Amino acid sequence: MKGGYLMRLTMLGTGNALVTECYNTCFVLNEKDRYLLVDGGGGSALLGQLKHSGIDWKDIKEIFVTHKHIDHLTGIVWMIRMICQHMKQGQYEGEATIYAHEEVTRILYDISHMLLGKKETSFIGERLHLVTVSDGEERTIMGRRMVFFDIQSTKAKQYGFTMYLEDGEKLTCCGDEPYNDYERQYVENSKWLMHEAFCLYSQADIFHPYEKHHSTVREACQLAEQLGVKNLLLYHTEDKNIKKRKELYEAEGSQYFRGKLYVPDDLEQIEI
Repeated sequence: MKGGYLMRLTMLGTGNALVTECYNTCFVLNEKDRYLLVDGGGGSALLGQLKHSGIDWKDIKEIFVTHKHIDHLTGIVWMIRMICQHMKQGQYEGEATIYAHEEVTRILYDISHMLLGKKETSFIGERLHLVTVSDGEERTIMGRRMVFFDIQSTKAKQYGFTMYLEDGEKLTCCGDEPYNDYERQYVENSKWLMHEAFCLYSQADIFHPYEKHHSTVREACQLAEQLGVKNLLLYHTEDKNIKKRKELYEAEGSQYFRGKLYVPDDLEQIEI
């Protein structure tokens, strides 16, 4: 806790790219009056998820986009549209910053200029900033030290991040692919680790996570146990087990991880 305020994590979406029973993986971190949106899911439904969570999208001034896949990127295009339109109308206060690696910032710039009007895109670079970050780069976001890192993806280039909490504790997000040992310096001994789990290990023959370069609940939990993680949050899952997902994933994961395991539903909020 900092200044008497708890940091809160709101999972706007918890599903993989092809889900229909929940929203694509994206979330908001907030502390007092500061908000960080991480990824945007697959479209304008992001705005509905923010509304249903009780978060006013106009309060979001900082955004991080992990990679270019459409289930993470296209909701950000809607945020750019809304921010620029409301800046033009005098209804969005201050400035906004979107952080990402170079490929993503270039895509967002190009898409915005192709789809939005000149009066809206005129705010890009003036009050809406597309900021490129590099592997190992540190920034101050939400008033906290945050380090970005390349997760060494075998698909699209992707970044994760570590945010430093009180007393040197860490909250680390590994993106939506399995852990790579390159990330050890960031992941090891994290108080909070956010890691994908495409499906149960017991159902790997049904969902084929390895073919898609994803991991299972069992493997994510074994990793967290080996690296001294205290709290593990699993996301980017299938949705065929959505009604019993929490129960099933916790049952499998608890066999391999002794810390606190979280399998959140869409819109669930967790105090960090």
